[in-house]
Amino acid sequence: MGLPGYRQPLSEIQDVLQGFQRSTRRLIVLLATLPAAVLILGLLYMLGSIYLEGNPRGFWASLEWASETLTTTGYGADARWNHPLMTLFVMLTQFMGMFLVFMIFPVYVLPYFEERFEARLPRALPPMAGRVLFYRYGPAIDSLLEEFQRVGSAFVIFEEDMALARSLRDRGYHVVFGNLDEAPAALAGVEQARAVVTNADDHANAICILMVRELGFDGPVYALADNPLYRPPMVKVGASAVFTPTHVLGAALAARASTRITPPAEGLHLLGAQVGLAEFRVRPDSPLAGQPLGKLRLRERHGVTVIGQWHGGRFAVAAGSDTRIESGAILVAVGAHANLAQVERLAAPIRRTGPIVVAGYGTVGGKVVEMLRDAREMTVVIDQQLVPGVDIVGNVLEHATLDRANARAASAVVLALSNDSEGVFATAVVRDYAPEVPLIVRVNRAPNVARLYQAGADFALSVGQVAGEILAYHLLGEQAVAVEQRLKFVRVAPGALVGLHPWRAQVRERTGAAVVAVERDQNVFVKFDDDFQVRPNDTLFVCGTLGGLDQYAREFQAAPVESPRA
Repeated sequence: MGLPGYRQPLSEIQDVLQGFQRSTRRLIVLLATLPAAVLILGLLYMLGSIYLEGNPRGFWASLEWASETLTTTGYGADARWNHPLMTLFVMLTQFMGMFLVFMIFPVYVLPYFEERFEARLPRALPPMAGRVLFYRYGPAIDSLLEEFQRVGSAFVIFEEDMALARSLRDRGYHVVFGNLDEAPAALAGVEQARAVVTNADDHANAICILMVRELGFDGPVYALADNPLYRPPMVKVGASAVFTPTHVLGAALAARASTRITPPAEGLHLLGAQVGLAEFRVRPDSPLAGQPLGKLRLRERHGVTVIGQWHGGRFAVAAGSDTRIESGAILVAVGAHANLAQVERLAAPIRRTGPIVVAGYGTVGGKVVEMLRDAREMTVVIDQQLVPGVDIVGNVLEHATLDRANARAASAVVLALSNDSEGVFATAVVRDYAPEVPLIVRVNRAPNVARLYQAGADFALSVGQVAGEILAYHLLGEQAVAVEQRLKFVRVAPGALVGLHPWRAQVRERTGAAVVAVERDQNVFVKFDDDFQVRPNDTLFVCGTLGGLDQYAREFQAAPVESPRA
């Protein structure tokens, strides 16, 4: 049987201690423990002096000895002991004192003062009107948060990891620290938020969705899920929409690797069989590297129109004669096949035949392989684990593994590794091993994208960019993070170009689009003499991004012309 009279005071003491912060509770326990330790050691010393040394010490003298020994400040005149047990006891006490000195300050005292003088993390939500609440931070929302700050849109991050919460606060983010399992009331006020985004694991996301709905939030809740199988349950508990950025990332990488999934340019078939589009890698020793288009005169000399170039993961439209071709870039050009063969001798052609090598068969890599195989692309899968679907077990950092995969003969190499450091190093290894092969890389954190391009990647995409593009559409009303620009060919009437030379009307400079061919009397011209002029009955083929084509239509009053093959 217990003692009911003592239970209530003990529970009250425990409740009082729980009200303090952890460092404060530690310091209170320390302040209570030290006098007890001095008292116990003093009593033991007094008894040892009487029964072992035969030289009695008084109570206060014994307490003084215990205090001096524990604090390592000395013993005064009382520094000789004869009995072995007494000597061992004194030695043990001395070691205890040394241990306490090194433990008290870092474990008890410093954390207390850090919490006193350090700015405290908020434990409750601020007024949420007009703000978006992000539950848990991660790479998937990194790019989106930067976009929020750029456009001045208010948000709050609810984070459960103390160290991460402090780091986010130091970056200038508005952070609330708490734990939904221990303190669900921390979400009080969420009903005023503009939207909620959950970015934890799937189970924690479901709990957060339920809590915000129970608190009366009736706005949109967007969940970022790991497993697409959990979409229906999350929608059932209250999510407005559930996205799986890692799977979208895999699809984007596969589309960049295969022209069967996403063609290099929409409407290319309109040009017919005699005109084609080709991609060339500009090697450092190529005569094209570092030269402006006006000096190269590829149109006049070879009848080839340069549409733009892929460099650093971005497609830059050739805006005029001052456009400089970058070393290592992938050049996109249009012209007759014989003319493109002339440019091929100046730069290395990008091979579009052969298998696609995929390194890494995790969630993202598996999605890449699934989409490529659905498109009937031949794939070679490399992974360090032997699991169904893996063709070669090995390390992509080793040349022997790349030899077995025949990476030099691949039409593309996709690195879908889960570790960014390994991905950067693997990019450098593969680029050195197969310098002409397109290299497409998955990355976790958006800041590492620039490092991958420095290492030699042709195209790198992070889960944060994918999630940012998806969520920015819903939260900011814009496509804030563009994955890539797509090219398109259109057939248009001459419009304001009648009587002008198609290459000398400042079309590129004014619109960013380019006239690549002219159809006249069943013939298609891709190379024009100096006296060539556009006639009213001609049909022009214009290539550019969607924005460039819209600008061209406005500048030259060019109406679209239906293809006779339609």
